[in-house]
Amino acid sequence: MKVLVLCHEFPPVGGGGGRVARDIALGLARRGHEIRILTDSFDGLPAEELLEGVRVERIPSQRRAAFQAEFAEMARYDLAAFQSGLKIIREWQPDAIHTHFAVPAGAAAYALSKMTKVPYLLTAHLGDVPGAVPDKTDRWFKLIYPLTPLIWKGAARVVAVSQYTRSLALKHYDVPINVIHNGVELSQLPRWQPAQDGVARIVFAGRFVAHKNPLDLVEALARLAHLPWTCVMAGDGEQLETVRGLAEHHGLAGRIHLPGWVTPEQVLEHFGQSDILVLPSRSEGLSVVGVQGLAMGLALVLSDAGGNPELVRPGENGFLFPAGDVDALASALESLLSAPGKLSALQARSRELAADFELGKIVGQYEQALGEVAAKEQDF
Repeated sequence: MKVLVLCHEFPPVGGGGGRVARDIALGLARRGHEIRILTDSFDGLPAEELLEGVRVERIPSQRRAAFQAEFAEMARYDLAAFQSGLKIIREWQPDAIHTHFAVPAGAAAYALSKMTKVPYLLTAHLGDVPGAVPDKTDRWFKLIYPLTPLIWKGAARVVAVSQYTRSLALKHYDVPINVIHNGVELSQLPRWQPAQDGVARIVFAGRFVAHKNPLDLVEALARLAHLPWTCVMAGDGEQLETVRGLAEHHGLAGRIHLPGWVTPEQVLEHFGQSDILVLPSRSEGLSVVGVQGLAMGLALVLSDAGGNPELVRPGENGFLFPAGDVDALASALESLLSAPGKLSALQARSRELAADFELGKIVGQYEQALGEVAAKEQDF
């Protein structure tokens, strides 16, 4: 099967959605399928490369930041993806298109499918659903609203990365939506290293933006300064310097480490040297780093936003707390920091639960879905 993948983000550019696109593409390639990816170009990255059998082609969108894309940049990606995709389809003749994110890549997939009759599978990650990240995208959806229902209805099949993403999308689009969770390749994870000094190691990984809410973690840790812990907050974004200043204000600069933007491989290295993953997000689809933290055997302390509850069994492998509630976050952390035995038990349970998110299972579900899509004729 030949599959053309459209995703404006692909590692090292972007966040979790790009990593999902990469993992699925590589998994399909290992199963003998031919995969080509059209993604954003970025300074220093090759225009084309072969990645474990997957052909990655980076097209010009004048993207300025690795960690986020502006509306104009996404519009330029759509135009370039349509132009390049049309040429690829005519020459290569793929069986299906797989588009990650209804916006922006879905617009290019819709136009390409309409012109060439190649059907497409749409994977919705959350930020591409109206109302998911209102402070970031609601204005965008108002601008492009006449197009978005066509993108969802034009797909031969739609999947969402979490039950929450599915339920939110169904409020806006009357189309069948299945759930395929994000996955992680368990056999390729680095070995977890237990702490030697009895100091609990906390980690956050993500974009330093409002909906990821990193500031609440610093505030919670400030209330727990009397307990033994260190924290790594890995990532970049508009709130990075604010986080740095807040840590200094609370006298935590020596205990909260800010390495900046890191590669997916470096994220896993940090996880291998951590005990507790904290995600205080105000919105979330199904966090890739959450799945990775689960697989690495970390205790999860996650907000109750979006798909986070699908990763946590409260009291078994971690805790959920109301998004934006610093007191509840601090309380959950304190219960782990003051009880090493409880922490160890939760870590062991995370490793058990990770089996449901094994990447091979996820790739198999996408392989089946894409096969069904390829067999369908588009009807516009």
